[in-house]
Amino acid sequence: MKEERVTRGRTPRRRAAGAAAAVTVLLAGALTTAPAQAQSTVDMKHTAASGASSRAELFRTAGERHRVPETVLLAVSYLQSRWDDHHGAPSVDAGFGPMHLTDARAALAEAPHHSDGDEDPRGDDSRSPLTHREAPDGSDRLPAALETLGRAAVLTGLPADRLRNEPGANIEGGAALLAAHQRAAGLPLSTDPAQWYAAVAAYSGATEAAAARRFADDVFSLINTGESRRVDDGTVVTLPPASVRPATRQLERLELRATVPGAECPRDLGCEWTPAPYRMLSEEPGDFGNHDLSDRPYNQAIDYIVIHDTEATWDTTLKLVQDPTYVSWHYSLRSADGHIANHLRAKDVGWHAGNWYVNSKAVGLEHEGFLAQGGQWYTEAMYRTSARLVRHLAEKYRVPLDRAHVIGHDNVPGTVPANVAGMHQDPGPYWDWDHYFDLLGKPFKARGRADSPLVTIHPDYGTNTEPYYCGATSADLCPVHGSASLTLRSEPRDDAPLVTDTGIRPSPGTWSVYNHAARVSTGQKYVVAERRGDWTALWYLGQKGWFKDDPRRAKTLPAKGLVAQLRPGLDSAPLYGRAYPEPEAYPDDIPVQPLVPLQYALRPGQLYSVGLTVNGEYYHSKTFELAGHTVVRGALRYHQVQFGHRIMFVRADDVVLTSAARLPRVPD
Repeated sequence: MKEERVTRGRTPRRRAAGAAAAVTVLLAGALTTAPAQAQSTVDMKHTAASGASSRAELFRTAGERHRVPETVLLAVSYLQSRWDDHHGAPSVDAGFGPMHLTDARAALAEAPHHSDGDEDPRGDDSRSPLTHREAPDGSDRLPAALETLGRAAVLTGLPADRLRNEPGANIEGGAALLAAHQRAAGLPLSTDPAQWYAAVAAYSGATEAAAARRFADDVFSLINTGESRRVDDGTVVTLPPASVRPATRQLERLELRATVPGAECPRDLGCEWTPAPYRMLSEEPGDFGNHDLSDRPYNQAIDYIVIHDTEATWDTTLKLVQDPTYVSWHYSLRSADGHIANHLRAKDVGWHAGNWYVNSKAVGLEHEGFLAQGGQWYTEAMYRTSARLVRHLAEKYRVPLDRAHVIGHDNVPGTVPANVAGMHQDPGPYWDWDHYFDLLGKPFKARGRADSPLVTIHPDYGTNTEPYYCGATSADLCPVHGSASLTLRSEPRDDAPLVTDTGIRPSPGTWSVYNHAARVSTGQKYVVAERRGDWTALWYLGQKGWFKDDPRRAKTLPAKGLVAQLRPGLDSAPLYGRAYPEPEAYPDDIPVQPLVPLQYALRPGQLYSVGLTVNGEYYHSKTFELAGHTVVRGALRYHQVQFGHRIMFVRADDVVLTSAARLPRVPD
């Protein structure tokens, strides 16, 4: 057996816890400046019958009133909200409307604690549990970037409730803010979009020069490339492409602080280095924080990129990750402008996913946001920088861009039966996996034969409005909003109870936005078990989970891939939350980690999608010094399967694999 020396890691406890084809910013080169602002266009067939102004007309009117070039106003708004209003619901970091005017005190006043579980972010039960402490929420000292709606109210004279709830008022507030930033920079209200670079950078709310520059560069990239989409009022808004070479030297007028160098990040993302501290906490050999040293990918492959949300404001998040007694992750991403802070080298192991096996083989990304009451959407700026970062990491560490490797924290399994129920639920059903993978350059498409029993979950995010509730009871309904998830029922009828997850509770779950026990999500692959009329059943947690499909707008795509089924002659096969080696693989000086099955079993006739195949590994790292850290490798082989909402592992000897192309068609 081959030994290799390494170290360890963990993640923060939650308080209540793109690169769509990377667009090149045309900052240098012979581009012709276009002083005349391009006009947006609208498909008037979809304008509301009430005669209300279309979304594009609202942008045009606000731009004219506040003397902001319409192209600039449209591009800034797109990078914040993709021009959507979200029916007055705040974003995950308390931004409202198409211009993402922030009002954190109002949006988060009733925010529940997002994670009511007891997950240990380190996820290593061979060590003493971490002693958690609650993070200060910092609500008494909110940064100006989280309170822009109040300033817009002063500038426009419009009441706060109109700025939050009316698209026209919100867009006017954003235009007024842009004009105020232009004047504060000592610049005229020019009709030339190129002369608005400083104002756009200031609108981001960034205090770091590189972050403000990247946001402004992305805005002007949009102006140069153009964009068009149907927004949530039913109209089509179009930003026609226009060659604009922005006056980038205007950034010096803002006197922003220099970005701390040293981050592991593509240069154009402007990341800063904000290291997580690594130090001894007492004289006890194993009492150190807040991560583990390692030497990945040389000692262990990086197999996963884990998507989290922070459940805390940006300032609080940075305080947490710089606390040596707390936990850690590799990158934090700020919502309003997509700014990235790097805390750990990818070679080291963060404490973030609640599963030591996953932590030791993952890079963790924390996105600023709250899965709070009424807060469901993430900004385009953050989606784009996150996708660019993930695409870079995936290429560097050879991580496949699929939902078996790019996973949410809510997809990470518990390690043993006792901690299954306490695992976290972020980033939640409102993370738009479909749009995210478009930005990654790996859109979900139909693959294989049309009647393939293996399917990729793919509801239309905008129209998939399931009736979640966001509070403590079913009376506390979330505002109607698109979702990336489908909820499964135990029978093919509208009044049937939801599927039961025996690892979480003995009875069926609820429609709570925090409940993932009966949910499948965009990009995940499952095997169809049965069809009855408009209803489709998937193999899910050892049972059939039903959802109502629409033949005119199917919620799945045919997929290729391997599926696992029980080996003939066996009554069942256990499922595991970690792929650890067999006992014989451990050297004498390293305690054997038990192979503890979870509460689930794979039984005859059931089939599950296979994401990857691995040999058992355990990263032993109990001391502060890297010397002595060991990767234990075994011969025991596992297949990762999509058993429920979370991934799990089954021993390869317990199942047989079959190509989906060879499976018989599921009869209607």
